[in-house]
Amino acid sequence: GNSCQFPRCVMADSVIVEKTKEFVKAQLAGMDGSHDFHHILRVYKLAVRLAKEEKLSPESLEIVELGALLHDIADWKYHGGDTEAGPRVASAFLAEQGYPQAGIDAIARIIHGVSYHTEIQGGVQITPELAVVQDADRLDAIGAIGIARTFTYGGHKGRALYDPAQEPVKDLTVEAYKSSTAPTINHFYEKLLRLKGLMKTAAGRALAEQRHRYMEGFLDEFFREWDAQA
Repeated sequence: GNSCQFPRCVMADSVIVEKTKEFVKAQLAGMDGSHDFHHILRVYKLAVRLAKEEKLSPESLEIVELGALLHDIADWKYHGGDTEAGPRVASAFLAEQGYPQAGIDAIARIIHGVSYHTEIQGGVQITPELAVVQDADRLDAIGAIGIARTFTYGGHKGRALYDPAQEPVKDLTVEAYKSSTAPTINHFYEKLLRLKGLMKTAAGRALAEQRHRYMEGFLDEFFREWDAQA
């Protein structure tokens, strides 16, 4: 049902969305701050916002909600590079809940297609639902939060902040991207600054502009401080 409080009506989460939130929160307990449940909730909120701005149907919106919640359920970066672990775990969970098979397939396609490495590979069909979830996930990878997450992941992996001797790689192959041990600053040039240009929705592009500018300002300041110029 709806809980209406002036000035806005808030739709109560559907049962499946509630159950999925609980499942994901339990599954991601103990994850580092770059891929924890708070990241999932931010992507979920962004995806819902983008879906509404892109005028997706209520049926599509539920696929977006579940796809956003489950998009990192068994992230390959934490599962020995297994890119099929996520779709597999999510599909099994949804099937247990009695979710319709067509919906499960659509959500599995989102989880498979959301990743940057699948973009480099190419060949993924971009549905409106995937476009929204992918944009939401990428928005959380740029801007102030993106900066915080990137250095958190770098710390988790024991990476250097920056090494002037290690140039960023212009065009990473999928293999090079997945096996990279480069300093965290390189990740801005190898991936994060490229995300603005890869946004699939008008709403996503609009939000990416400000976050992108913020990262550029951060990098300018970082290098000035690195060289004792600031």
